[in-house]
Amino acid sequence: MKQKTASRRVKILVAKLGLDGHDRGALVLCRAFRDAGMEVIYSGLFATPDRIAQIAEDEDVDAIAMSLLNGAHGTLFPRVVQALNKKGIKDVLVVGGGVIPEVDKKDLKKSGVDEVFGPGTPLNEIIDHITNGVSKLRKL
Repeated sequence: MKQKTASRRVKILVAKLGLDGHDRGALVLCRAFRDAGMEVIYSGLFATPDRIAQIAEDEDVDAIAMSLLNGAHGTLFPRVVQALNKKGIKDVLVVGGGVIPEVDKKDLKKSGVDEVFGPGTPLNEIIDHITNGVSKLRKL
């Protein structure tokens, strides 16, 4: 893996997991991240947790933004974190979003998802969270 330096712009993987074929929100995020100066990689539809971890390793990403609208977040988001851990990847910020009930957010955070964003979250709030989180990870 390359050295993740403070001067390198944030490289983010936007991930669409499982059988969720709704990618409009993910594509909006891709554009917003790009416009904020990030390097964006999009997984495409129907990615598995292992595939996301492999892309993260191959592309040496700083962050993963997972998008899921089909209700499988309680299973798939933690599996991405587990797949990253299995590969020894500890320096990647993992966030999730979509239509996720408030009651599920605590368990997702316990599983290793740093933050969970719902519909209507301002894009600058998501961008700021990722930028700040990556900055903290780079200092470790």
